[in-house]
Amino acid sequence: MGSVYRPTYSKPLPKKAELFTAKGETLARVKPEKGRTQTFPVRTGRDGQPKIVVTSSNYVAKYRDGVGIIRKVSTGCREESAARSVLRDLERRAELVKSGVVTQAENRTADHQTRPLTDHFAEFRDSMVGKDRDETHCKTTLRYLERLADTCSWGYLRDITRDSLENWQSMTVKAGKSARTRNAFQTALVSFLNWCVQTHRLTVNPIAGASRANEKADRRRQRRAMTENELQRLLESARTRPLDEARLIRRGPRKGELTATVKPEVVERLTELGRERALIYKSLVLTGLRKAELASISIGQAELDGPLPFLILDASDEKNGQGSDIPLRKDLATDLREWIEHKRSRFCGPDEDFQRKPLFSIPSSINRYFDRDLAAAGIPKRDERGRVVDLHALRTTFGTMLSKGGVTPRTAQAAMRHSDIRLTMGVYTDPKLLDIHGAMDALPELSLTGTTEDERQAIRLTGTSEVGALVPLLVPTCAQSGLSGAFTGSLGSLVDDFETVETMPETSLKPTKKGSLAGYAKEPSRIAPLGFEPRLIESESIVLPLH
Repeated sequence: MGSVYRPTYSKPLPKKAELFTAKGETLARVKPEKGRTQTFPVRTGRDGQPKIVVTSSNYVAKYRDGVGIIRKVSTGCREESAARSVLRDLERRAELVKSGVVTQAENRTADHQTRPLTDHFAEFRDSMVGKDRDETHCKTTLRYLERLADTCSWGYLRDITRDSLENWQSMTVKAGKSARTRNAFQTALVSFLNWCVQTHRLTVNPIAGASRANEKADRRRQRRAMTENELQRLLESARTRPLDEARLIRRGPRKGELTATVKPEVVERLTELGRERALIYKSLVLTGLRKAELASISIGQAELDGPLPFLILDASDEKNGQGSDIPLRKDLATDLREWIEHKRSRFCGPDEDFQRKPLFSIPSSINRYFDRDLAAAGIPKRDERGRVVDLHALRTTFGTMLSKGGVTPRTAQAAMRHSDIRLTMGVYTDPKLLDIHGAMDALPELSLTGTTEDERQAIRLTGTSEVGALVPLLVPTCAQSGLSGAFTGSLGSLVDDFETVETMPETSLKPTKKGSLAGYAKEPSRIAPLGFEPRLIESESIVLPLH
């Protein structure tokens, strides 16, 4: 039989506590700043100092569970009658487990149903941090979960249902949310619920089987690749625009013209800024790095002196968390080497500190600067199909240039560092820039002119003709042992085989196994001329199929 009680715990003696003795017991009278005066028993702690004994306001239930282990569970109740009601429920569940009606896993799951959902969210975040998940990913996932719980009025795990999720999806569609946004929220929720199943908080995922939105049919931001001419104009605009804007006359009759009245130190600073920004764009488009990945690379991670220069991308900074060596073109390696030497000439600290400095100072507002560079270069932000050019479109340009240059899909996938080749070929390759018309020239030339009787006779006898190169590939042959299997020679060799069989002794011409031609070679007239697909050889009793 279980019991309920209010546990006690000790606390240090307050400074203004008044000690006195009543009925042979030492007590402490404490008068807080607000509220009434309280009296506590006093005990001596392990350190020899007096401590007050405080009784908890909530009752604890003590009972024996279904496997015979004594459990102490907080009821969260301040009244004894309510606490005993919780105790009866716990004992009833223990009896169900003991009798085999409820499994131990289901019993553990029931313990989590009364806990607030925010507690589970916090523990899920701690679990992601313990698995070395990216901090930004953890914050984003938790934000998605909190917004879902607030919108759908989820307070406990039992409130999460597939119906409520589908209602939320319907509301977001009406609100104009994109398919990708809806899927991002659903992915975070599925990840959380799978974790709940693994930690025995739920027996099954309550939204398992819920359909996802079709992102291909609802792509709000479709990027396009840039042409080589556009890239040259973009790099020139990025290099010159900071200084040109400083020299631009904004008022007066010469408004819109450039002037040379700029301080030398300002000219030097803006020239360096333009050079760095153009080099950032060039590095992004020739390496396929993402903005955050390029920003994480330090000077010490640039290996530029060997025969094969490359950049070292740490696993903690890469999106897939694996780490990679990014190969570099020789011209880009030369530009980066000159840039590092320029930065070294202006750095006065020790070499160890210089190696830890970032390769580029990429500002958080670089996307806005990129749009301004596009406008200055005369490159439209959107094309006639509504596709946009942004900073991440440089990665799309990188993938498209690989395909346009004849790089095999598997090599392009490795260069893009994708786990799925469909992502490389379908998303990061712009078919508009591929030379599809030139690819048509690789197909064979098929003539529609008629053939003479002599050419048709040559096709029947030798399987070759000057009409086209595809004919020999379509002519079947057979081996001397029979017609089983695929043909590997020409029709002329088939006739030679039959002539050889005809000259053999009569005793060897009897059929020895099913499908043999030996018994039919004495009557070559019964073998009809064969074309691209030889007909079956028939007799009164046997029909030999071609396998």
